[in-house]
Amino acid sequence: MSHIKKDKVRETPAVSTASLPDIVFMLLFFFMVATTMREVTLKVAVNKPQATEIQKLERKDLVTYIYVGTPRDETLYGTEPRVQLDDQLGTVDDVQTFVVVAREEINEAEQPLMTVSIKADGEVKMGLISDIKQELRKAQALKINYSTMPAIDAAGMIESNL
Repeated sequence: MSHIKKDKVRETPAVSTASLPDIVFMLLFFFMVATTMREVTLKVAVNKPQATEIQKLERKDLVTYIYVGTPRDETLYGTEPRVQLDDQLGTVDDVQTFVVVAREEINEAEQPLMTVSIKADGEVKMGLISDIKQELRKAQALKINYSTMPAIDAAGMIESNL
């Protein structure tokens, strides 16, 4: 019997990189669509309180946020709780104008669905929150949401009805 020898040493072919640009652009497009950019730079510290009976908002595009807490830069703004409307600090008197302007930016058919979410620090006095609610009533913004964190029990489990 004869034995057949191969004279040539076979090399593995090079990996084809023809589809690599397609994959890179597909991933880039996915992350551009899926990623949301933070729109507001917080100037107040907000440590949201915990709650057990919470619900998620259905349409976050129809939500206007009001932040309430102690300023991050205490040397410039002091230590008293302040109200932040978008990217600027304001007063309780500015809330009505802020909500009216935010409502006008929404489609007219969806204006009744607009919700105002108050993201307040757990240490803020209820008197300030009550004053903000009075201004919201004057602006006819009657759908109010309080932003909270889910409560965690002693075993480390989240207690909520999401």
